[in-house]
Amino acid sequence: MLRNTRSDFPKGFLFGTATSAYQIEGHGFGGAGPTHWDSFAATPGNVTRAEHGLRACDHYHRYEEDLDLAEAAGFDCYRFSTSWARVLPEGRGAPNPEGLDFYDRLTDAMLERGLKPCVTLYHWELPQALADMGGWRNADIANWFGEFTEVIMGRIGDRMYSAAPINEPWCVAWLSHFLGHHAPGLRDIRATARAMHHVMLAHGTAIETMRGLGMTNLGAVFNLEWATPANNSAEVRLAADRYDAIYNGFFLGGAFRGCYPDLALEGLEPHLPTGWQDDFDTITAPVDWCGLNYYTRKLIDAESNPDANAWPNMQEIDGPLPKTQMGWEVYPQGLYDFLTRTAREYTGNTPLIVTENGMANADALMAGAVTDDARIAFVDDHLDAVRRAIADGAPVHGYFLWSLLDNYEWALGYEKRFGLVHVDFDTLKRTPKASYHALKSALKTAPLD
Repeated sequence: MLRNTRSDFPKGFLFGTATSAYQIEGHGFGGAGPTHWDSFAATPGNVTRAEHGLRACDHYHRYEEDLDLAEAAGFDCYRFSTSWARVLPEGRGAPNPEGLDFYDRLTDAMLERGLKPCVTLYHWELPQALADMGGWRNADIANWFGEFTEVIMGRIGDRMYSAAPINEPWCVAWLSHFLGHHAPGLRDIRATARAMHHVMLAHGTAIETMRGLGMTNLGAVFNLEWATPANNSAEVRLAADRYDAIYNGFFLGGAFRGCYPDLALEGLEPHLPTGWQDDFDTITAPVDWCGLNYYTRKLIDAESNPDANAWPNMQEIDGPLPKTQMGWEVYPQGLYDFLTRTAREYTGNTPLIVTENGMANADALMAGAVTDDARIAFVDDHLDAVRRAIADGAPVHGYFLWSLLDNYEWALGYEKRFGLVHVDFDTLKRTPKASYHALKSALKTAPLD
């Protein structure tokens, strides 16, 4: 059981769960076009066991069963994403009627169950046709994304409780273009700088487009990792500050301050597109809330290889704390730190939402049940951090668990399980875990006045 319940949070505080299109829907269904993730997964060595998202959890056909689970758990909200290539198979041009009809049905099914639809327009599955034209490196992508926004929100935007353009810009840009771990799998600083800027420009363009459609309750979603210096030397503290600037400050600063931090620009500015400073009027399009995806911290040291003077001169090292199945340290203090710091330094009184928080665990189905006590403890400890942040003045208005279902974990295939519901990836049978039942019980209590 959870020690935290709905009754420990203010009236109106929202609890939800989250998923993403490519990870659960089954991209081989319903006329969706090819994406750069399909190509990335088909390239040997990129994804565990070369697994892909063509079937995934078959949410495309089983969405009613899955939404029944979300409703039965007592969640207020369901955060989902739309697939650009399902709606526009070529990224532009003629929409796919089956894709639009699917998101219509999905939206209505949420509303029928009393779930508030919270959409994220893009969660990483770029149409391959646009990737062929440079993808996030191409400045035209902001306009392409605006066109996609117009099409999909023109269809379902009138029924959305909330909307955000892009999930985790750091993953879209740095993880995918500098580290090469996600599609398109590049390791190119010029591509990275341009992708980082263009993803922010696309964010602002989509916000302006949705405002033009009359939509409200629009936000931005950032993944944040607390950077802890491995020791107190000046060099290592600088490395941790640089990590923080690249990972957190670039995107928060762009959206809320209209500038990028100097420690990020020292390596990126030579590679940014001409006139990048002129785009902040769009990038800073006002939002109604800020979403924080938080999982872990990183212990940061200075680079130790022979190229130690090469930017960004930082490396992650193994930390001493207990770890999840992902090898990520469990560090609830970081969630408190980010909620209070984000309000203090970037967003002021703008509502904050924990849009993702959760853990991968080596869950095993035994005798028809999954005992995941580690996940229950993880959620409890992070809810403690949220409550402390609220008590200390952070305007936190909601908390979403990642994820409703075990799903396709990108380059790690189907090996890592984040779900409140176990999925047998052979039979696709859903089995709620102990954490699901614990949350269901916790959410039944009445909120604070």
